[in-house]
Amino acid sequence: MYSSPANIDLIQGCIANDRKSQEQLYKQFYTSMMNICMRYTNNENDAIEVLHNGFLKVYKNLQKFDPVKASLYTWMRSIMVHSAIDFLRQNTRHNRNIEIDDVNEPYIDSEAVDKLNVQELLKLIRKLPPATQTIFNLYIMEGYTHKEIGAMVGISEGTSKWHLSEARRLLQKLIKSEQLV
Repeated sequence: MYSSPANIDLIQGCIANDRKSQEQLYKQFYTSMMNICMRYTNNENDAIEVLHNGFLKVYKNLQKFDPVKASLYTWMRSIMVHSAIDFLRQNTRHNRNIEIDDVNEPYIDSEAVDKLNVQELLKLIRKLPPATQTIFNLYIMEGYTHKEIGAMVGISEGTSKWHLSEARRLLQKLIKSEQLV
């Protein structure tokens, strides 16, 4: 995957510490990166904190970006996801380690979920406990495996599966209790 020549020029400007290039990069990717950060946090202020920390990491590590390996968007998305995980680690009071190998997947009525609009669904996801919300986002939204999630977050695969199952159970409960369908 290659980045556009315009992005390459922008990257070079950012590496040279050109403030206009940094501002342009920020503006170009603000909306898409903010949407990613909002999926992992409970409010806009936390999302902005994750976004800013993520952009600081982007600026600091742009010289390591390889346009042959990934697009600029994909590379930045990965940094934002890891920034959100770091934020969660810093702000989670107790880290619950639950070991469950065989998790029964709760049934979620797909017809009910289909009736929800994106904003309603995101609102429900934000009501999940932080660790459960993060695992749900990493697995469902970002497409990571339980093994990858376990390595990223520092939990076992079983714990990752439990959090996903718990997220589904809680979302089903929220959908019913808020009578959204």
